[in-house]
Amino acid sequence: MKIGVPRALLFYHYFPLWKKFWSYLGMEVVVSPPTDKDILDLGVMAAEQETCLPVKVCYGHILTLAKNVDCLFVPRLISCQKDTYICPKFMGLPDMIKHSGYNLPQLITPTLNARERRNSWPHSLVRAARELGFSRRMAEAAWYQARQELSLYRKKLQQGHTPLDILFSRCQPDVASDHNLLLLGHPYNIFDEFVNMNLINQLYRRGYRVITPEMLPPRLIEQKAAKLPKHLFWSLGRLLVGTASHYLEEGSVSGIIHVVSFGCGPDSLVGELLERRAKKVSQMPFLLLTLDEHTGEGGLITRVEAFLDMIEWRHVS
Repeated sequence: MKIGVPRALLFYHYFPLWKKFWSYLGMEVVVSPPTDKDILDLGVMAAEQETCLPVKVCYGHILTLAKNVDCLFVPRLISCQKDTYICPKFMGLPDMIKHSGYNLPQLITPTLNARERRNSWPHSLVRAARELGFSRRMAEAAWYQARQELSLYRKKLQQGHTPLDILFSRCQPDVASDHNLLLLGHPYNIFDEFVNMNLINQLYRRGYRVITPEMLPPRLIEQKAAKLPKHLFWSLGRLLVGTASHYLEEGSVSGIIHVVSFGCGPDSLVGELLERRAKKVSQMPFLLLTLDEHTGEGGLITRVEAFLDMIEWRHVS
C-alpha cells in the first residue's frame, strides 16, 4: 500500500518521523517531487486565493501525489509543543483539501496536538494506523522506531547540517569566509529551493556559512524565547525569536536574513520583533524577504546581493 507524503509545510522538520512510522508498518512512502512551476501553478489554481504561498504549494504537492498513491498523509497539525499553536491554516488544511472538489484517495488525517497532552502525537498516529488495519502493538512499535529516527535526525541537525544535507545526502561546500549568516524562517520557506529561489546556495556561492534555527538545541531556544515579557504562543515564532536572541547575544553572526510569506499573520508580528531586537542589541544588519507566487528572482537576488555587500563593507570599515 502506497502512502503519499507531500514535500511541503513541516516536511523538513518531521519527514524522518513520518517515513519511519509508515515504512515500519510495511507501507511504501511516496514523497512528492521538489516544488517546481507546475506544482506551484496547480496549487494556486486549487487553493483559496486568501491562503498563503506555503498552503498553495502544499495543495500542489497533494494533487501531484493523488494519482500515484493509495492514501495521502495530511495530518491536522495544531501544536507541536506544550502551550503553543501552529498556524490556523494548518489546523484546517485536511478539511480544505477534503472539500476542494478534487478526486482524491483516502486522506489519513490524525490530529496532532501536543498542547492537549504529552502523548497526543503517538496516540493519534497509533489510532490512524489501527484504522488502516494494523494492530496496536505493531503501531506502538512503529511509533517507538519513528521517535528514535526523529531524535537521530535532530542530533545531526545540531551538528551544523541543514535538512537538505541530511534528507538528500548533500555536502555543504567548504567556505573560506569568516562570515556566518543567520537564516531565519519557517522550514517550508528556507528549505524549499523553488520557493526561495535557491537562497541557501546563493549564500554559499558568496562564501557564507549558513546557520538555521534547526542547528540549536530546542531547550536552549526555549530558554531564550522565555525571556520575552509576554508568552509567544506561535511555536515557529518562538523558534525564530529564541534562535535570534541566542546569536545576537553571542555576536557570532554577521547578519540576519528573515524569510516570510506574504500574508502570514504571525510572521508580521515576529518579523517586527526580530528587526527591533537586532537593531537594539547590536545594530545587526537585518534583511526581510517576503515571498509569494509573484516574487521575481531578479529582484530577490538584487536585494540579497546588496545586503551581502553591505555586510562586507561594514566588516572592512
